[in-house]
Amino acid sequence: MLSSPIEEIKNRLDIVDVVSSYIKLHKAGVNYRAVCPFHTEKKPSFFVSPSRQIWHCFGSCSEGGDIFKFVMKIEGVEFGDALRILAQKAGVELKREDPKVKSQRQKLYEITELACKFFEKQLHNSSAGAAAKKYLLDRGLKEETIKIWRIGYAPDAWNGLTNFLIGKGYKSEDIEKAGLCLKSSKGQSYYDRFKARIIFPISNLSSQPIGFGGRTLKKQETAKYINSPATLLYDKSRVLYGLNKAGIAIRKNNSCILMEGYMDAIMSSQQGFENVAATSGTALTPFQLRILKRYSDNLYTAFDMDLAGDSATKRGINLAQAQGFNIKIITMPESKDPADIAKQGKFKQFIEKAKTIHDFYFDNTLSKFDKNTIEGKREISKILLPVIKRISNKIEQNVWIKDLANVLSVREEDVLEELSKTNLVREELVVEQKKESASQPTPKTRKELLEERLLSLLVKLPENVSLVSQQDLGLFSSQTISIIDYLKNKTKLSKELENKVNYLSLKAEIEEEEADLQKEFNCCFKEIRSLALKDKLAQICKDIRIAEQAKDSQKVQELVEKFCYYSKSKNDLETQTS
Repeated sequence: MLSSPIEEIKNRLDIVDVVSSYIKLHKAGVNYRAVCPFHTEKKPSFFVSPSRQIWHCFGSCSEGGDIFKFVMKIEGVEFGDALRILAQKAGVELKREDPKVKSQRQKLYEITELACKFFEKQLHNSSAGAAAKKYLLDRGLKEETIKIWRIGYAPDAWNGLTNFLIGKGYKSEDIEKAGLCLKSSKGQSYYDRFKARIIFPISNLSSQPIGFGGRTLKKQETAKYINSPATLLYDKSRVLYGLNKAGIAIRKNNSCILMEGYMDAIMSSQQGFENVAATSGTALTPFQLRILKRYSDNLYTAFDMDLAGDSATKRGINLAQAQGFNIKIITMPESKDPADIAKQGKFKQFIEKAKTIHDFYFDNTLSKFDKNTIEGKREISKILLPVIKRISNKIEQNVWIKDLANVLSVREEDVLEELSKTNLVREELVVEQKKESASQPTPKTRKELLEERLLSLLVKLPENVSLVSQQDLGLFSSQTISIIDYLKNKTKLSKELENKVNYLSLKAEIEEEEADLQKEFNCCFKEIRSLALKDKLAQICKDIRIAEQAKDSQKVQELVEKFCYYSKSKNDLETQTS
């Protein structure tokens, strides 16, 4: 019998299946590799080992661990939440927790799930919800679609949901923390945030409701849509609506269609375009694009083509360009959104006519300004030059420069001169880079790197363990000594050191074979010895200065002799051939 739910989950789930449900994995020998989802990179440095059931990034973030650590990182949750997510995947039943010791996050998950069920029931089983349901059906949604997307209705009541959740044993303060109610300014009472609105649950990648969007049915209401505020579970800048349902389809189609609204994504998905996600009416962020990058490098944007939609498209292009996406723009007719087009069954035609960034920008800009006037030329160049500046591929950039020169009837040299004067606004990218750099691990010292390399070589050349004498052990850290002892004698390791050995074994597997591993081992060992002697000589120099200040001539003489001895040892070592 397995000792714990953790071991049972690990026994039932394969790490390749878990990780590949979030990111694209490619076979690499006995292992799998991918672009790391935890930092920006172009060359894949993220590896998964099926035999050891571990993952590790050998790039700048150096993150690694088991399936629990992966889910914690990718979902941004604590261990308890990762345990629950994986238990659900594995079909492992966890013991019920004492409500008094539940984590705050766990409480909020329960509250948002109950709220979602409450809203669903109101839509399907209440007389007030009937009008909301009729609106959805009239918009073209099918009954099955409404249920799949868990669309609901918030009744026009002061505290209908709040009282329901209090009746389930939750405190008003916790319901407020979930973003579902507000505190009255006149006292201690609470009232519902969402009233008389169609409710669209916003889920995380594990399909757990974490927030909600509400559309009013009242014409006099000032805000057509309202969304959940930022909570412990929900951050609008880090979530894409519908991505939990679209992940597999995005990988299958190797592209994502990015939209703006809930209905756009739902209607398009109903019509068979399942590789869709939506920004939920908020501005697209670098973090959302990094999430999409896990699934595909190909991105279609399908925002409304009003002034706001045009701006959103251009901003999205700029951010996606910076992250290396291949981008195409689906242009919508004025006063039409993707939901309208999908309902008419014409969305495929618009996808097929999607424009490249080049064609979109040139067509869009030239439609607004007269290229034959000086003012028009100035405005056209003002829009297009920053776009050209962002293009990293010089061949592609030169095509744009040539085309802009032709359009404006000027020399390419003139365009290049103006391009050199163009400055880019990169606030979003700077913010993202700061976040990323703040999480960078502390760089390893040269000695640490050499010891790690030596251990990796010992994994490849186990017969060389006998070359490490008892006297040599003094050269290494306590962790390295324990691992060498394990490789020699198969002694029992702590969990931390067991993870380190698994990491070294994976590293040894994925590295390209050197022409002469034995020679590299000898050089590495020699360098570690040389560093140890160098440190010893530096310490003797310090001790000599202290003895001189104390006017202890005998001590100085002893230390000088010692310095000469170790200096000769270092010179002898360095003249040895490997």
